[in-house]
Amino acid sequence: MTGSKPISTSRLARGSKLGAVVAVQAVRKRRTKLSMIGRSAEVRAAMADASVLRLAEQLVLVLGEMKGLAMKLGQLLSLLDLELVPPRYRETFQRRLAVLFDHAPTVEFAAMRGVIEEDFGKPLRELFAEFEPEPIAAASIGQVYRARLFDGTEVAVKVQYPGIDLAVRADLRNLGMLRIMMQQVALPGFTVGVLDELRANFEKELDYDVEARTQRHVANMYADHPFITVPQAFPEHSSRRVLVTEYSPGIDFEAMRALPEAERDRIGEIVYRFYVGSLFELAEFCGDPHPGNLLLRPDGRVVFLDFGLYKRMQHEQIAFEAVCLRATAEDRDDELYRLMVERGVIDEHSSVTPQECYNYVLSAAEWSLVDEELPLTPELASAAFLHAVDPRIAEFDGMRRQNLPPEHLFSRRVDFWTCATLGHLRATANWHRIAREWLYDEEPTTDLGRLHQDWRRRHGLDNAARKVQSSCDDDHSVNNAGVVEDFTANHSPGVPGVAH
Repeated sequence: MTGSKPISTSRLARGSKLGAVVAVQAVRKRRTKLSMIGRSAEVRAAMADASVLRLAEQLVLVLGEMKGLAMKLGQLLSLLDLELVPPRYRETFQRRLAVLFDHAPTVEFAAMRGVIEEDFGKPLRELFAEFEPEPIAAASIGQVYRARLFDGTEVAVKVQYPGIDLAVRADLRNLGMLRIMMQQVALPGFTVGVLDELRANFEKELDYDVEARTQRHVANMYADHPFITVPQAFPEHSSRRVLVTEYSPGIDFEAMRALPEAERDRIGEIVYRFYVGSLFELAEFCGDPHPGNLLLRPDGRVVFLDFGLYKRMQHEQIAFEAVCLRATAEDRDDELYRLMVERGVIDEHSSVTPQECYNYVLSAAEWSLVDEELPLTPELASAAFLHAVDPRIAEFDGMRRQNLPPEHLFSRRVDFWTCATLGHLRATANWHRIAREWLYDEEPTTDLGRLHQDWRRRHGLDNAARKVQSSCDDDHSVNNAGVVEDFTANHSPGVPGVAH
């Protein structure tokens, strides 16, 4: 893959690029409509196909070269079916955009080498015994290279694009233009919550020193897990812009999608347990589930990458989410509404009714609340997301105006993104039966669940929300009192740098 132009870092330059995408898309829509006049059905179909592919290629080129927050939005467009194009074009369109996860346009090696040598104050030959100049992956903040330490350890070296910190901050100041662009190519209004959430968290991903310590913590925690693996990180070889981790080979997500159904279902259950289950079981979780962060090892274990967004939640916050999901699963709409009011999520003087509250939560989380085998698809995952954010769906207008605290907004984002990833994998499971392990503290019903339970018991890992849930069962309420200490403070003393 050829090197791209240097990343523009000024607000004006990056805003101009976003504006060009908006303008070209608007003109193309008008031009395509005019050019269709008098054409045969076959010719019109061919022209429409070409227009869709040009749009995808332009978005990959522009957003891929811009990197940063703009490229993150391109990844979102590939993951969720947001009605950008007619149904028959969507899979092709999303596959084109999916290269932004790990095969985006690359930056030339000389510039990336300069970042490494500037951070460490030494030439590359003194830092690594071997260093392959061709990147093995390229995503929104940096490129990944394969290298070898002087002790023989094979490593993956993630290097930030030069100037990416300035580019991200310019994008944060250009949120208005990003909203306009997304409204042109996606759907009106949806970007408000999504962009605000990205703004609150994206800049945290720029500190690889913190990410290295976080990843070491997670890698140590899962070191002997039967089907989850996290590459070991080496903070002593890392810096603010360079992250060095164990090299872990495996097939990528696109290859996983081609596997037989039973293997995809197994991978899907593992992904669900890692991203969603760890929140309820361990009170800490990775906040960035997407296809580019997954590999499958030859031994069947799933490799999880990228810990720039890693969160811990207080047990009382987790218990609130659990008890709300339980109330929804059990059709207790009045109780769910009361829990939301007591928590301050719903203003009791608003027009929101218990039925609307129940329907809203159910529409977003039904995939994990229905007690049956459920095949996930991109369309199903997108429908849940759109019901939560699309202002054109009047049914939930009142709920979308309510106040979901930031910690719950982030955990719900992980739920949506996990569902979308599993939808692209087209995995099938009784997701609710798996979730009952952490929502109801029930015995596992799958082979993977039993292996996971044995691992937890060996390490004395208790259900993070269990203590508080028992009190919730007594009085059916959760309020802001009684905050429980965080998991890491109790179980991993002295672990530095785990992101809050």
